[in-house]
Amino acid sequence: MTQTDPLPPAAPETAADDKEAGNSGAGSSGVNWWHEVKSIVLLILAVLAFHSFVAKPFYIPSESMMPVLLKGDRLVVSKFPYGWSYVSPSFHPLPFLKGRILGHLPERGDIVIVSPQNRREDYIKRVIGLPGDIIEVRGGQVILNGVPVPQKVLKPLRIAVDGNAPCPPMQFPGALVTDKAGKSWCELPVRQEVLPNGKTYVTIDMGPSALDWYGPVRVPADHVFLMGDNRDNSADSRAPLEENGLGGPVPWEAIGGRAEFITFSLDGDSSWNPISWFHAFRGGRAGNSLRPQSVTEAK
Repeated sequence: MTQTDPLPPAAPETAADDKEAGNSGAGSSGVNWWHEVKSIVLLILAVLAFHSFVAKPFYIPSESMMPVLLKGDRLVVSKFPYGWSYVSPSFHPLPFLKGRILGHLPERGDIVIVSPQNRREDYIKRVIGLPGDIIEVRGGQVILNGVPVPQKVLKPLRIAVDGNAPCPPMQFPGALVTDKAGKSWCELPVRQEVLPNGKTYVTIDMGPSALDWYGPVRVPADHVFLMGDNRDNSADSRAPLEENGLGGPVPWEAIGGRAEFITFSLDGDSSWNPISWFHAFRGGRAGNSLRPQSVTEAK
């Protein structure tokens, strides 16, 4: 009976083997920079596409749409209700291009964003007139196709004074008041208007102004006539381009979207201290719809 030879001992790992294994591990755990850059670029393109074709945030920089919108409000603007045009891309890189893709005219009463001629910025106004309408303003009252738009004077509206709503005397003369508790308010004269389609909203009218008289003007085909709710302080279709207005009815291609709802609002009194950011939020404005209500008559 023979005895088998024992197995030879395993050869020890060499330094070269260790080096090769180390290189393999480093390669598998390294950063693929091209992949990372490509992912970031794709993410940016996806965000821009969403902003351009679906919805985008919007910041209210002025008082032209008071009282429904205050300076410091943040809101969502949907891009698709009226189709898409040359102003749909977020940064307006395109020159004027006639027509819209899947285009629809706005309804009277809609709040829309619009890009004035020869400018690369957005305004926000309310649709008052549609193609074929004859628009006049007489003593602050809108006359649509020869019929005065019904107005009803309401109880004065008080808006809390803050950094974004300081109630400047040049815009609101005599409106700054103080209550018994020492709190400052902007007390504004307001009126309710009801358009022919039943859409209703509230406007501010501080008294006689140059914008209280306009027209008559017929709205051309594929154009809309826009006005701000703060009737004496709005660079809208009544104001010439030289005064930063819209210069009359605007082509529907200039409409960039419809305002939907407020996401949050800041009073402008925050500082670099993060604690102040929480106090800067205005209560009761988040989630407010910006679609006009419908009624059969002014209330």
